[in-house]
Amino acid sequence: MTDVTFQAQAVDWQGLPAIALKLTQGDSALVSLQGAQVLSWVSRGEERLFLSPKAVHDGQTAIRGGIPVCFPQFNQRGPLVKHGFGRVSHWSADAALPWSEDGVQLTLRLKDSEESRAVWPHAFEALLTVQLKPGSLSVQLAVHNRGQQDLPFTAALHSYLRVPQVAQASLHGLQGLTYWDAAAAVPDTHITQQGEVRFGAETDRVYPRAADALQLQAAGQPWLEIAQDELWRETVVWNPGPVLCATLKDMEADSWQHMLCVEAAAIDAVVVVAPGQRWQAAQTLKSY
Repeated sequence: MTDVTFQAQAVDWQGLPAIALKLTQGDSALVSLQGAQVLSWVSRGEERLFLSPKAVHDGQTAIRGGIPVCFPQFNQRGPLVKHGFGRVSHWSADAALPWSEDGVQLTLRLKDSEESRAVWPHAFEALLTVQLKPGSLSVQLAVHNRGQQDLPFTAALHSYLRVPQVAQASLHGLQGLTYWDAAAAVPDTHITQQGEVRFGAETDRVYPRAADALQLQAAGQPWLEIAQDELWRETVVWNPGPVLCATLKDMEADSWQHMLCVEAAAIDAVVVVAPGQRWQAAQTLKSY
């Protein structure tokens, strides 16, 4: 290419190594090598991801906000640390490359190690590919089975989306789907979604993935479009609400008002990758 369309620079974020991506058009992203975690995405002059002002950055604790990678286990659905070790591991980064005519692509890698095999006895390589172009951010997780046995896992892209005020936000595209409500007073509650999803109290739901992209509105105006590949079988929608948020040490008491998690997930059924094979799926965010 004769024209430079982006800049990619190794930077220090709160003492942790990160890579800053910036397009000449103006959009930018910041990716931490801990967890291959996108921490910031600025599009059309607005920050689109929520990062807690009290996020821990000691290199060992999960970073609250951005797009954490849950791998190889979602939440506490298994014997590993909550949401798996991927989000607290150090990933290596390839050189950033041009993507499309006006974008940039960055791939980060995590391979099995003596430490990972001590808790999860599998040979693997995980790749997290970030594709940034004007008005769009795509994050793809790929898992390659490098061993001789089947590789089972669950995973999610735990996207923390920034909203100006969550009580005035609405999520469209899940109507008619029956979801599992983890915040319901009665355990194992399944409810059919009527109309758009609105927020105020604690929300913790697992929906089947919708056939079409979701639309997130802020104060009645389009804010983000959220598209998830088919191999993401579920969509998790989470907001802690005021009561739970007040108990989270790495969140401000009012942080719940400014964030909404809409997560691409493969969690209800374990993903099984045969020896030598690869699984991959992306989530794409488009700004308005």
